[in-house]
Amino acid sequence: MKKKTIILLCLLLNLFAFSQKDSIIIDAKISAGTLSVREKIYYQNKSESELTHLKLQNFTAAYKSRNTPLVRRKLEDRKKDLYYAKPNERGRLVYLMIDKKPYEGVLDDENLFIKLPKPLAPNAFTELSLEYSVILPSTQFTGYGIGKNNTLLKYFFLVPDSFDRDNFLEKYYKDLEENVNVNTFYRVKFENSGQNISSNLTEVAPNIFEGKLNKDVEFLIADQENFQLETIVDGQKHLVELGYPVTEQEKELIAFYLPLQLHFIKEKTGFLPEKIFISEKFKSKNDFFGNDDIKFWKFKFQMFTDAEKIDMDYFSIISQQVAEQLFVSDKEKNHWITNGLKTYLEIQYLKKNYPDHKILGALSDYKILGMKPLKLSFASRLKLIERYGLAYQYITAQNLDQKIDEKFSDLSNFNEMAISQFETGSLFTLIAEKMGTSYFENFLKGYIAKNQTSELDKREFLDQLTVASGYSSEFLEKYVKRKQRINFKLNDFERKDNVININVSKNTAQNIPFKLETFHEDGSKKTFWYDTNYQDSSCGYVIPDNEAVKIVINDLYAFPENNFRDNYLYTKGIKDNAKKLRFKLIPDNPNAEINEVYLTPGIAWNNYDKLLLGIRFKNKSLIDKRFQYLVSPFFSTGSKDINGSLNAVYKIQPAESFFRTLTLEFSTAKFNYDFGLSYKKMSFASQMSFNKNPRSQISRSLSASYNFFERDLSPEMIAENDYAKYNIWNLGFVYSDNNVIKEKYIFGNFQYMEDYAKLTAESYYRLEYAKNKKLSLRFYGGYFLKNHTRNNNFDIGISKVSNYAFSYNLLAQSAISGILSQQFIMAEGGFKSYINGTVDQWMLTHNVEANVWKMIDVYADFGVYKNRAHSPKFIWDSGIKFKVIPDFIEVYFPVQSSLGFEPKFKDYGNRIRFTFNLNVGALIGYFRRGWY
Repeated sequence: MKKKTIILLCLLLNLFAFSQKDSIIIDAKISAGTLSVREKIYYQNKSESELTHLKLQNFTAAYKSRNTPLVRRKLEDRKKDLYYAKPNERGRLVYLMIDKKPYEGVLDDENLFIKLPKPLAPNAFTELSLEYSVILPSTQFTGYGIGKNNTLLKYFFLVPDSFDRDNFLEKYYKDLEENVNVNTFYRVKFENSGQNISSNLTEVAPNIFEGKLNKDVEFLIADQENFQLETIVDGQKHLVELGYPVTEQEKELIAFYLPLQLHFIKEKTGFLPEKIFISEKFKSKNDFFGNDDIKFWKFKFQMFTDAEKIDMDYFSIISQQVAEQLFVSDKEKNHWITNGLKTYLEIQYLKKNYPDHKILGALSDYKILGMKPLKLSFASRLKLIERYGLAYQYITAQNLDQKIDEKFSDLSNFNEMAISQFETGSLFTLIAEKMGTSYFENFLKGYIAKNQTSELDKREFLDQLTVASGYSSEFLEKYVKRKQRINFKLNDFERKDNVININVSKNTAQNIPFKLETFHEDGSKKTFWYDTNYQDSSCGYVIPDNEAVKIVINDLYAFPENNFRDNYLYTKGIKDNAKKLRFKLIPDNPNAEINEVYLTPGIAWNNYDKLLLGIRFKNKSLIDKRFQYLVSPFFSTGSKDINGSLNAVYKIQPAESFFRTLTLEFSTAKFNYDFGLSYKKMSFASQMSFNKNPRSQISRSLSASYNFFERDLSPEMIAENDYAKYNIWNLGFVYSDNNVIKEKYIFGNFQYMEDYAKLTAESYYRLEYAKNKKLSLRFYGGYFLKNHTRNNNFDIGISKVSNYAFSYNLLAQSAISGILSQQFIMAEGGFKSYINGTVDQWMLTHNVEANVWKMIDVYADFGVYKNRAHSPKFIWDSGIKFKVIPDFIEVYFPVQSSLGFEPKFKDYGNRIRFTFNLNVGALIGYFRRGWY
């Protein structure tokens, strides 16, 4: 009797404790892919007003259809599995009882608003009893749900939103590891299923887990037992559990490195979770970027040793886990503080353990034909810690970066790393080094200790950091709210009285500190720190070091600048500061002290020049430059003369404007367009690409160009008074949407020449109506506002393009017979059958293609055209297309057309068409879609 009384008393005390704080008590069972739950929620009203409803997040509904924010997010990332998922692969809430009464709302809503029995006053508690059943989705979509060998549970329980105190904001799951219900006490019990159950909660008894976390709870149910490592840090036990198989060699390396990593993180932050659980999904998302082996065909190039990769990977993973539990934080708003501190820890770890490791690792030591070609590159000399600045340089060079304080869900995948992590981590490192890393870390420890269980206020965090840093970090509050293009410039120097006076300018009114280093002839260096004023002008500073031979600002990408080419000065003479010219064979990372010219072999071919051999000279490096040029002289083995092209581009890319890039371009070219006949072309062009959301596939641009052409003419052409010289003006607009399911393209152009004026419009729509099966629709219209041309050179082509501007990549520009004359370009009329003639007044066409089986499509073209002094005429064709390499190499087999049944024609072999469009830039663009 006494024993029963004690047990009952303990239960009552537990219930009383639960009722005094937010708590969730769960009894769960998994059977045949269904999660059955009995749940009690103890909820406190933390708002300043009464609550009549309590919002529960039902994120399982995110899998229910093709129209959820989760599906749209996956499509932005070029992932179609969830869009085409079968009904039995999708998750859904089957039923819901609240306090033993059926829920009367819609179960397929991600936000369930539960009406409370009576209004809940501020700071008061309420209790809800739930009973519900969830059909779990397949893990192939997000990594959570039912897999072949395990079940990973996260975001499937119905829970309140910890960051919506008023319970009225709708929130939707997007697979961003969003924080939903945190800083809540959980007690979860699973019915014994005979499988091993793991969690980021502590297991207090078999299949019973409890605790309070600053991130959402997750559970792994699997047949195999997980690898666990228990270590003691500062007298406290910490458990790390890996929810995936690891080899014996990996276990040995993990057992060696993890205790060292945990000690390091604890030393920097003063905090470690009692338990760290790492799922396979979290591991693949957060391992170290850029240390993987490079595999090509049967070759494997190892950049780092297996031990180094394990060390880097697990520090990145562990530090991310710890950073996410430092505060109660809304990831959507405060992601950059968490990610920035994680990157700060990573930078400090690399500085301590890999200070001299290079970003290419051992890659530069590999030999090709007895040589080490990468050893000659500047990239091979870059240190591993410079990766953070390089990523920022890469994305800003394309003007696709975003402000640090952008909503996390609006960041592109690349900016999640380059901006939220790398740029912010570099800023924290700069501030830490300026104030002293020990002072910065003491501030961090104190702030974490005081605020770990309260919701993170980023403004308060920055204000306290400003005070702790002696106002060196004051600039951060404004800095994070805008895209930046900060540039420090070393203007000049003067030696005087055993010091060096330098003049430094910056292009911002923000009071950003900078690091200055002086280098000496014996290889030693000294470091100095300077605060700046609130003006975007030059200012003088004194360096107490008269022996310096070189002065550098923000070396090793210490601050995320826009331009590092003016950050150094040699003190011996003006000549030393001149940019040296260097020729290289392999595209390299740009060296701030050198003007690189890259030489690459040039090989091309057309039917009249035959094989073109030459060398391409360009300054385009691995990171785009504002001014880029390409000079391509060729020796024509056909005409035995020098041909080639020159292209120069200058880009204007304001950080924040209505346009992203304004491109100014000059180009000229000379090639042969027939046997013994050459053409010369000179163009001036500009293109304005409008600003876009880096996550969006939609882009818009305006373009204008002037083109001058000069052609050699044959005696027959001279007799027919053909055009030897002419000028063409263009004004165009392009809209494109590279959606993975519904791709759209719209193009409009006005073209003017002395003898004609023409309007053209083209639209393209490609729909993936079933998985990997597409329907393509193209519309084209062309209309001459005036046409007084002397021949048909400038007419609209029906089945062959009119390439008077020499803008299409035709292998045989003037061919009228032979295999090369069968090359097809999808432009103008777009007919595949040889329907003779051109159009000199107007034309409307419609081109259709549909996939029927694997690499085989069917096509049909039909349209109406009218020539002067003739009645309108309707034409059509149809056939089969074989896609060798889709969009690049394709073959068309005509079947039926206005000409009749074409396979019965004797010259049918000459009627087969092919496309040949090996555009390397387009191919690279295709593969990088979804990143930015």
